[in-house]
Amino acid sequence: MTCRKFQDGGGGQNHYSLPSEYWMDLGYKGGDLGYQTFLYSNETEIRRIFMFLVEKLPKETSQASDEPMGSSILLQRAISTEVATQLSAAWTPPFLKDKGIRSRAKPPGWQREGACCLQHYHSCHIKTPVDVGNLSVKIPKELRAYYNNRMPYVTNQTSRHGDTAPSMMETNALEVATQQDWENEWNQVGLASRLSQQEFKKRKQERLLKLIRERLLQDNQRREKSGGLGAAGDLQQLLNSIESQAGEAAVKTKGSRFANTEKLQYGKDEEKTMSQVGAAVPTKDTEEEQERKRQEEVDGLRSELAQVTSDLERLDLEVRKFTASRQQMEEAISAEQRDSEQKQAAHSVKKRTLDLLPDAEANIGKLQSVVDNSAQRLVNLAKQWENHRGPLIEQYRELRQYNSKRESEAQKKLEEIKQFRERMKEVADDARRKDELQKQLVSEYERMTKDVNRSAYTRKIMEIVSNIKKQKQEIDKILVDTRSVQKEINSLTGKLDRTFTVTDELIFRDAKKDDGVKKAYRFLAALHENFEQLIKMVEDTGAVVREIKDLEDQNFEQLIKMVEDTGAVVREIKDLEDQFHAVMSPVGATSVDGCCLVIGHSHTPLLLVTATTFILR
Repeated sequence: MTCRKFQDGGGGQNHYSLPSEYWMDLGYKGGDLGYQTFLYSNETEIRRIFMFLVEKLPKETSQASDEPMGSSILLQRAISTEVATQLSAAWTPPFLKDKGIRSRAKPPGWQREGACCLQHYHSCHIKTPVDVGNLSVKIPKELRAYYNNRMPYVTNQTSRHGDTAPSMMETNALEVATQQDWENEWNQVGLASRLSQQEFKKRKQERLLKLIRERLLQDNQRREKSGGLGAAGDLQQLLNSIESQAGEAAVKTKGSRFANTEKLQYGKDEEKTMSQVGAAVPTKDTEEEQERKRQEEVDGLRSELAQVTSDLERLDLEVRKFTASRQQMEEAISAEQRDSEQKQAAHSVKKRTLDLLPDAEANIGKLQSVVDNSAQRLVNLAKQWENHRGPLIEQYRELRQYNSKRESEAQKKLEEIKQFRERMKEVADDARRKDELQKQLVSEYERMTKDVNRSAYTRKIMEIVSNIKKQKQEIDKILVDTRSVQKEINSLTGKLDRTFTVTDELIFRDAKKDDGVKKAYRFLAALHENFEQLIKMVEDTGAVVREIKDLEDQNFEQLIKMVEDTGAVVREIKDLEDQFHAVMSPVGATSVDGCCLVIGHSHTPLLLVTATTFILR
C-alpha cells in the first residue's frame, strides 16, 4: 500500500530512474532497468545487479595506484603493518626477552618490545655563549677569549652523558619561554610606558631590587624582634650592596634635560604602570610644549657641541706642541746618552791608567809581556795564514788557468762558429748561383730544338776532345821546353853572376894600383848595367808579347762569335728565302727573282769563305 502510494505520488519514478540510468551507463547488460525493478524486486535480478556492482568496485591494486604515494602515507602504512604484526603475535614474558628483543616468524626478523632501554629525563644547568649571533651586541675581547679557549663544551658540563640532550632541550625551552614572556610584557606594558627597551629593563630591575629590599627589610625587622643578630648583620650588608647597585644604575641612566624632565614628570605613573599590569597611560604634553622643549634641548646640545669642538681644537694644538717638545727632548736625551757613553769609556780608560801608575815598573813589565805574547800570537797567526794561503793561491792559479783555457777554447769555438757561418753563407750563395745556372740551362735546353742528329754532336764532341788532347800534348811539350829553357836561363844567370863577382873582385883588387885596370873596371860596370837594361827590355818585350797574344786570343774569340752571328744571319736569310719561295710559288715567280735568289745563295758561301780566311790569317 505504501509502495503504491509512493508510485502514485509521481516522485518514485524519478527517484529510481536515476540509478538505473547510471548503471546502464556503467555497462549493465542484464536487461531493462527501471523503477519497477526496485519497487517490484526479484531476487535473481537484485543478485545480478549486486554482482555487477561488486565487479565494478575498484580493487586494492588500483586503489593503491590511484593514491598519492607520499612519505606520510608510507609511514602510516609501515606503522599500521608493524602494529598489526605485533598485535597478531603471542604475548611473551619480559624475562624471556633479552633487552626487549624478540623474534617473529612472519615476516621473519627481529623487533624490540617494552621500555627497558629508556632513560629518565634528567636535566642540569649548562652554560652557553650569550649574544654570539647578535651582531648589534659588542662582546668584550676577554669574554670572547673565554668562550673560545676556557669555556667547557656542553658535553663536558653534565655529570652523565645521557643528561646532555635533556639539558640542551631544557635550556632552549627556557630561552624561548623567556623571550616570549619578554615580548608579551613589552607589547603590553613596555610600549605604553614610552621608554626604550634598555630603560624599561633598568626600571624593571630597579623595581625588583626595591621589592627585594622591602621584603628583606621586613624579614630583617621580623628577625630582630625574634632576637637573630648574626643573620641580621649579613642581611644589612646585602641591603647596602643592593642600594649601591641601585645608585650606580641611577648614575648610569643619564640623559638629556628633556628626558630627565619627562622621567621626573612621569616617574610616579611609570612606577604605578610597572607595578600594575594594564594601568592607564600617563598624560602627554601638547605639541607646542614638546616642540619648545626639543628646540631648547637642541640649542643646548649645539652650544655644548661648540664648546666641546673648541676644547678639542685647543687640546689638539696642545698635543701637537707636546709632541714636538717630546721629540726635541728625546733627541736631546739620545745626544746626552751618546756623550755620556763616550765620557764613560774615556773615564774607564783613564781610571785604569791611574790605577796602574803606583806600580809602574811591574805594570810596564806586565804590559810588555802582554805585547810580546800578542806579537807571538800574531806571528803564529801569520804562519798559519801562510800555510792556509799557499794551497788557496795554488787553487786560485789553477782555476784562473783553467778559466783562461776555457775562455781560449770558447774564443776558438766562436771563431770556428763564425767561419762556419761564413762558409754557410758562401755555400748558400753558391747554391743560389747554381740554382740560377740550373734554371738558365733548363730554359736554354727547353729553347733548343729537339730534332738535332745526335751522331753529329757526338762526332763534333769527339773531334773537340781529340783537338783538346793534341793541344794538351803540345802544351806539355811547350811546358817541358819552357822548363828546360828556364833551367838554362837560371844556370846561365848563376854562372854570369859568379863570373861577374869574380871578375869584379879581381879587377877591383888591381884597380888600386893601375889606371888601366880602373878603366876596365868602369867598362865592366857599364857592361853589367847595360846587360841588366837589356834583360829588363827583354822581359818587358815578353810581357808585351804576352799581352799581344792575349789580345789576339780575345780577337779570335770575338771573330768566332762574329762567325757564329754570321751563321745565325745566314740561317735567318735562308729562312726568309724559304718563306719567300713558299709565298711566290703559287703566283709564279719571275726569272729575275730567281736570279736574285741565286745571287743571294751565292753570297752565303762567299761570306763563309771570307770569314774563314780572316780567321786563318
